[in-house]
Amino acid sequence: MTSLDKKTRGRTTHGRLRALDVYLLHQERELLLRSEGPWARAAFVDVGFGEHPWTTLESAEAFRELHPGLPVLGVELEASRVESAQAHADALTSFRQGGFELPLRPGESVRLIRAMNLLRGYRPEDVPGIHEQLGGTLLEGGLLVEGSTDTPGAVLVTHLLRRVPEGLAREALLFHTDFSRGFAPVLFRDWMPRDFRRRVKPGEPIHAFFADWTAAWQEAREAGHTEPPEAFRHSVLRLASRVEGLVTDAWLLGHGYLLWKPPGGVFR
Repeated sequence: MTSLDKKTRGRTTHGRLRALDVYLLHQERELLLRSEGPWARAAFVDVGFGEHPWTTLESAEAFRELHPGLPVLGVELEASRVESAQAHADALTSFRQGGFELPLRPGESVRLIRAMNLLRGYRPEDVPGIHEQLGGTLLEGGLLVEGSTDTPGAVLVTHLLRRVPEGLAREALLFHTDFSRGFAPVLFRDWMPRDFRRRVKPGEPIHAFFADWTAAWQEAREAGHTEPPEAFRHSVLRLASRVEGLVTDAWLLGHGYLLWKPPGGVFR
């Protein structure tokens, strides 16, 4: 797959990716702030910003509170969407037509790529190639974020892929909920990244992960932790005794994030 060649609905709502912005500002502060050498002008690229560039602009505003000079590039396949977005362009914010082969200009570098809610219509076997194509534009140490959210952004699951000397490392899976839909691990199954959506079945590692999380959640509830935020936090703490690589940082758990970094990286 060499292009973002499937038309997307593109009706992204205001605030849909705010929880992801909050995570990145907290966990990837150094990445957003790096300024040495090619990092001085390294951009954040939002791929597939949709019918309106709301989430691109919201992220630009959020990230620039930390890094005021951060260049931001919104990329869309449909020329009409790019043309409409030009009303929001400025010296640091640009919108260009393109797909998975990012429309970068000579000398431009990239620190962070977001490709959310894009791959749900693709074949699972196409996903690794798309990841590699996008990730190939990152500076070493840069991050590719690819996954899905529900429409209001209440539930999110995404890949975190890091550019390393050997290529693109499948560093982690990130889960988030704002608890507006309550909480149970099954809440995340319909919003798994494309390459995992149909693999939550017996014999697959991701199925075993959900089975362990569900058991930990049930134990937490039986222990009296029935309110969604407490059930979430205690289920993750119990899950950490069953599954390697869970990050049990208090800030993450307190804000509804589960970060899973399996030893050796996220399995394919």
